[in-house]
Amino acid sequence: MYPGFIPHWKRQRCGESRAGAAWEPGERREWRRAWAYGMAGEEESGAFGFGGGAFGVRRPLRFLAYKLQLEEAQIGELAKILDEIKTERAQAAVDHRRALSTFADAISGEVFDRAKAEAGAKMRLDSADRLRAAVVTALGRLHELLDPSQRARLAYLIRTGTLSI
Repeated sequence: MYPGFIPHWKRQRCGESRAGAAWEPGERREWRRAWAYGMAGEEESGAFGFGGGAFGVRRPLRFLAYKLQLEEAQIGELAKILDEIKTERAQAAVDHRRALSTFADAISGEVFDRAKAEAGAKMRLDSADRLRAAVVTALGRLHELLDPSQRARLAYLIRTGTLSI
């Protein structure tokens, strides 16, 4: 999208139409703040008006439910699977920041602290192993949950890059 078009798009999407409005010199344009971060339509129905569902799995869940044509029971189980993966990825991000902090501590002293650097590297490996195990477990649970045609659609989404795991 052309960058100059973004303000126009925001005005139209958020219901703010100022076509033909005359502005006096020096008049404050406070209406901009009203729609700068606003959303329109069904997105406002979520928590705090930002469209987020329980634990942030609403959009991927809705996308997969639509693309794979899931039934209600399958949607509930898929929500649990996505929540577990999201939690594990968040923990991996925390572990990554801790490992970086440990690396910084190891190199900041007068003498390089090899033990701290090894501890940071081990923390990274352990985190990657936990995330790997969580993804493999989630894929196994998805395989059991889906019927063959849904599995084929999911495999297509993964192969094409539409869905990343």
